[in-house]
Parts: sequence; structure tokens; C-alpha cells
Amino acid sequence: MIGIAAAWIVILLFGGGFALDRVLKDAVTRNFDNQLEYVLTAMIASGEIGPDGEVFLNRPLGDQRFLEPNSGLYWQISGEGHDDFPSRSLWDRTLVSNISHDDRETHFYDSNQFPEEPLRLLERTIILPDSDTTWLFQVAQSRDGLDGQISNIRSILVNSFLMLALGLIGMAALQTLYGLWPLRKIRSAIAAMRTGQQRRVVEPMPNEVTPMVDELNELLDHNEKQAEEARRHAGNLAHALKTPLTVIMNSATAKADDLADTVIREAGVMRRQVDHHLARARAVGRRGHAHSRAKVWQSVQAVERAVGRLYAHVRIDIDGDKEAVASVERQDLDEMIGNLVENAAKYGGGSVFVTVESDEQFVELQIEDDGRGIPEKERQRIFDRGARLDSGKPGTGLGLAIVRDVAEIYDGSVSLEESEDLGGLLVRLRLPRSEGQVA
Repeated sequence: MIGIAAAWIVILLFGGGFALDRVLKDAVTRNFDNQLEYVLTAMIASGEIGPDGEVFLNRPLGDQRFLEPNSGLYWQISGEGHDDFPSRSLWDRTLVSNISHDDRETHFYDSNQFPEEPLRLLERTIILPDSDTTWLFQVAQSRDGLDGQISNIRSILVNSFLMLALGLIGMAALQTLYGLWPLRKIRSAIAAMRTGQQRRVVEPMPNEVTPMVDELNELLDHNEKQAEEARRHAGNLAHALKTPLTVIMNSATAKADDLADTVIREAGVMRRQVDHHLARARAVGRRGHAHSRAKVWQSVQAVERAVGRLYAHVRIDIDGDKEAVASVERQDLDEMIGNLVENAAKYGGGSVFVTVESDEQFVELQIEDDGRGIPEKERQRIFDRGARLDSGKPGTGLGLAIVRDVAEIYDGSVSLEESEDLGGLLVRLRLPRSEGQVA
């Protein structure tokens, strides 16, 4: 930031200084030319033709430098076929004159015709009364004075703009350091958190960085919550695996006759527990992602096709909002809907009805079947891991537990009710609604 500010300051001051130099140089040169033009006008006003046809001045010019040899201020009148009429200050020199050049307007130009004495020269052609000759009036002055003024102005400009640039760059540096100083405090606070000295950025910060600090603290809260959930899931998984492992160890130690059956049975239990906790871990890892959005209708249709192939005798009907978008990952949405629709097809009487509704905050899915339903006193227990009411059909007893856990991770909910239309079970799954568009 300091480098960019310094570069812009230098560029702008250089451009401004160059423009100001041009303006002041032109002003000084114009003032210098105006003085010479005044002398030229006085010469023309004083010029007359003598009896011999030569030009002369009827009154002397007021500046005494015209009488001092090599004074740096000169005049000369020239005419074709006539001798040059120079000022005394020219002494033994003459100004170069192009008599054939007819310029009725005053002509300004620089000349190096005198060694080591550059000149600023004005000239104009005039036809005087009583003469047919075109006379060239010239006034010249050494550029030493003009160049000295320009050099002095440039020196003042350079020194002034240099001081201004240093001051502006210094102020920009101080402003940048002062403005970014709170970030040093944040860095120190983060270092303190890393070493365990504090848990959050609690030091008051300027308004400009307060939102960043708040987001940082919320991110730390989110990470701590995820870490706590991970520890809790790890503990739950260890507890769930402890009992099957104990049973296997006891059977192996006792060299039981049904050891193989025991290992297969308990390994299946452990596999179901691992699958359940992996599903939760995936959902927790994806929760809160900025692009967690899924079209509910597409997910329901995909599940309907998959379940329809497994249970060809079951009729699955879908109705409702086709544009509803839930703030969840598509994979997690498919898993939740798949578990619920598969349960309805497995335990129902052959008919499943799925309704998709949405309001300003939530997307709601209603999965109904025409089965025997679940008694109201059992509806809470059925969400426990491994809980099953019908052990005559294959299953793990983890489907509803996974749906509940994943829905809660996304701040949703799942509840069981009685279906008024089909007479069986109605599962109501509510998920946060997303306003984003999904390709």
C-alpha cells in the first residue's frame, strides 16, 4: 500500500510539476518578449529616412545598454542595397538578417549566431514613409537573464515538489501503518490463542475491523463445536463397538462352538455402527458450506427410481413444489429421503405418497404409507440406534436415526405422525430453505 501510494504521488507530482513548469516558462518568456517588443515598437516609431535615403532614429532609445559595447541588448535596421544600421552595443558585430524575408508581423526566435551568447531575437519588416525599401527592424537580447529566471523557477519547483512528495509519502506511510495497526493486534491475539493464553479475540477493535473479528470468533466457535461433536461421535462409536468386541473376545477366549456365527453377527453390528457414524461425520463436515443447496424434487425423483427397482410391487406417487431448494448437500438429502422412502416401501402396504411443500424458511417433505403405522408411544424410541419394531424384515435399525441426526446437523427436524389419507405412517421432514439457484 505504501509503495502504490508513493508511486501514484510521484507520478501525479511529476505530471503536475511538468505542466506547471511549461506554464511558468511560457509566462516568463512571454514577459521577456513583451519587453523586447516594446523596444521594437519604439524603434519603428522613431525610424525615419534621411536625405541620403538611409534610415535613422529621430530620438535615441532610453535603455543605456544600447550604448555599451557587448552589453547583451542590441538592435539593428537592415535594408536591401543599404548599409546595416546597428546599435553601438553591437560594436564590431552585426545581426544576421534575411532581408528577403517579408514578415509584417513580429517574429520571435532564438539564435546562436554569437559564440557563447545565445540570443532571443525579434524582428519585423517595415516600409517607412518616403521610401520604397523594405526595412528589417531587429531587437536582440542575451538569453542569460531569461535562462537564469527559468532555471531559478525550476529549482524552486523541484525543491518544493520534492519536499511535497516526501511529506505526502510520509503521511501515506503513517496513515497506512496506523490504519493496519489493529491487524497486528489481531495477529498477537491469534498467536495467544494458539499458545492457549486466551480463547477469543476480546480486545476492542476499530469499527473497520470489528466485523472481521466477529467472523473470526464465530469461526472459532464453529470449529470448537465441530471438534466437540467429533469427540462425542468418537466416544459414541467407541462405546458402540466396545460391547461387540467384548462378546467376540469372550467367545474366542472360551473357544465357543458358535464362534464363527458370533463373529459374523457382532461384525455386522459394528459395521452398522460405523456406517451410522460415518454418515453423521460426512454431514457435519459439509454443514454450513456456502454452496450447500439441492433441488428437492430432483432428489425425490432419483430416490423414487431407485426404490422402485427394489420394490417393484410398490406404487410411489410424488406431488408438490417442484422448485423447492433446500440448504443441504445433495448427497445428504438423497440419504435422508432414501431411508424414509425405503422404509415406507418396505413396511407399507404397497402405496407410498411423497409431498413437497415450502414456505419462507423451510422445505417440508411428507412421506406417507398405507402400512400398520407406529404406535404413538413408540414414535420417540424408534429413533434410537438399532431400534426396530418389525424384526421379521431385514434392516439395521439405523435408518431413522441417521435421518434425525443429519437433519439436526442442518438445523432441520423429523417427526412421526399418523397419515390421514393412507392410514399408515406419516414422516414429516423439515429442512432449511435456500434462496440460491442450483444448476
